[in-house]
Amino acid sequence: MAGSKTKSDIAVVLVAAGRGERAGSPHEGPKQYRLIGGRPVLRQTLIALLDNAAIGEIVTVIHPDDVGLFNQSVSGLEKRVRHVFGGASRQSSTLLGLQALAQSPPEYVMIHDAVRPFVDKELVSKLAEFLSADTGVVPVLPIAETIKRKDQRGFVSETVSRAGLFAAQTPQAFPFIPILRAHERARDHSEHEFTDDASIAEYAGLKVRVSDGSPTNIKLTWKHDIEMADQKLSGAAMFPDVRVGNGYDVHAFEPGDYVMLCGVNIPHHAKLSGHSDADVGLHALTDALLATRGAGDIGTHFPPSDPQWRGASSRMFVEHAASIVRAAGGRIANADVTLICESPKITPNREAMVTAVASMLQISKERISIKATTNEKLGFIGRSEGIAAIATASVVYPGGLN
Repeated sequence: MAGSKTKSDIAVVLVAAGRGERAGSPHEGPKQYRLIGGRPVLRQTLIALLDNAAIGEIVTVIHPDDVGLFNQSVSGLEKRVRHVFGGASRQSSTLLGLQALAQSPPEYVMIHDAVRPFVDKELVSKLAEFLSADTGVVPVLPIAETIKRKDQRGFVSETVSRAGLFAAQTPQAFPFIPILRAHERARDHSEHEFTDDASIAEYAGLKVRVSDGSPTNIKLTWKHDIEMADQKLSGAAMFPDVRVGNGYDVHAFEPGDYVMLCGVNIPHHAKLSGHSDADVGLHALTDALLATRGAGDIGTHFPPSDPQWRGASSRMFVEHAASIVRAAGGRIANADVTLICESPKITPNREAMVTAVASMLQISKERISIKATTNEKLGFIGRSEGIAAIATASVVYPGGLN
């Protein structure tokens, strides 16, 4: 064995540019973006790959028509996943993915079909262990069915021995430079269309060893495959994936004649100080929503140092966070905001606040709670120097906790 690999060692080329004609009607879209367990197939595959310590950057090769679908599928994963456009065939698309990595070449690369969403950590780790500087690795399964060859008239002409025959899976793993050169050589000197990357490695003289594949690492080819995958993931959700996020924010008063609180303009003898409209309630709620995705905080997405957010409505911050939640298939079950201040009075404005927040989140008002408390004259809030807010958001995501 070649020894364990670190995250910087292995990149992935994820091939996702196909049209999936065999997987259903065109109006259903490419199969890599169909939903299984409430997630696009592509996202399910990416999450499975990123759950491996050996994996670093992933370059996804997509069709130019699928940019919008791709962006929705990778929301929250952008730091480790980027895309390039593919070619007319899988072989040409893979080469384009490899060339995208060549600017800062990894030591090794795994090439994987986007429509194999059940690739597991054990399989990836095993491939990583077998990799070496001069040897590729392909996972295989022994062929269980009897193999028949038919003639031009549709009759059986021969029963083929299964001895020594295996079905190849992906990911297929290689030292990066040799497989890149092999693909370039195949492009320039061979008219043969290769069906997988191991066959290109063989053509170029690169040694390829076999490793045990996984029977669950199926390729979603037909519509029935996608339906079965959806049933598998949906049925596995014995415990729902309910996530709760918290947010806290505080703003000081400055001279002015109104405050913005939970989307409502309230006349007051001072205003809140902040780079945007300083809506402390909405800022806390934005952080709570982002927390359910592990997507950073409001400053990550809207840096206060960026002048474009000066005076901006905080409504856009909440709607941006809600869009991140929805892109991952999340449903906002409840939003609760507590405003901590001596003044202004919140009760006369509560109904307007609930209506505004419900509109931002696109959920019913009964799922919104906005309330207030004082600080009993204690601390900076008790001295009426500012307002604080605490927010909690509950979101139900697809899938479950197994």
